[in-house]
Amino acid sequence: MSSNNIALQIRSTTVTDSKHFRTGPEQRNEQFWPLHILCEDGPVIAINKPAGLLTQGGPPGNPDTVTSLVKRYLKEKYDKTGNVYLGVPHRLDRPVTGVLVLARNSKAAARLAEQFRERKVRKVYWAVVEGIIEVSEGEFTDWLVKHPDKAHVEVADQHHDESKECRLRYRTISVVNGHEGRFSVVEVELLTGRSHQIRVQFSSRGHPIVGDVQYGATYNLPMISGSDNFRERPIALHAQCLTILHPIRYDELTIEAPPPTSWGKWMNADVNR
Repeated sequence: MSSNNIALQIRSTTVTDSKHFRTGPEQRNEQFWPLHILCEDGPVIAINKPAGLLTQGGPPGNPDTVTSLVKRYLKEKYDKTGNVYLGVPHRLDRPVTGVLVLARNSKAAARLAEQFRERKVRKVYWAVVEGIIEVSEGEFTDWLVKHPDKAHVEVADQHHDESKECRLRYRTISVVNGHEGRFSVVEVELLTGRSHQIRVQFSSRGHPIVGDVQYGATYNLPMISGSDNFRERPIALHAQCLTILHPIRYDELTIEAPPPTSWGKWMNADVNR
């Protein structure tokens, strides 16, 4: 899958090394979340977000979000006093895993947010969907409408007042035929970035993402250990790779994240992309 051209490309760096930290809960009996640091490069910090963890803005009584955990990590690592700044230039849905980029100062956060807003970031996902996709690679174009009160997105007519055009490019990595069913592992490059876009575009074609009950999946993934919250159930959608321009150097920085180990039944880390 060819990369989009990005202006001001001076050099390219791919980050695959990572560090693991274990962050404890702030209150008793809460879940321990692994903090998987993929990249620390100046003001840029990226993690491999686990399923079930909100990016920010958790409900009262549940302080654990990506931002709270990363702030705690930075506070301890750099022995900071007072509040720790952390910018959030983009988000991942709660049940989705993968690369999430954050910023340690406001200038970097603004520059990264602008890249996402102007679609200068290359975003590649891996997904496991139900069924075998008849055409092994291609593009999907739809018009989607978001219902904020329901946190739900639907395909709509392009003339609908609130519909927005959504496009993605995909290719099938592998096909799985087993006793549990038939599945396709696909690589997806987002050409637009809408809420629930990948989930809805595949589901509307009869190929819901594994575990995504909200959009019609019939095959579930196990609940996250220690949790009985249905919203924390993972889905087989993973932000595998993000390519940004470094907000200080303006060189191309590619950050990759390995998929969850539970994906072993469908693929392995040496899959040929």
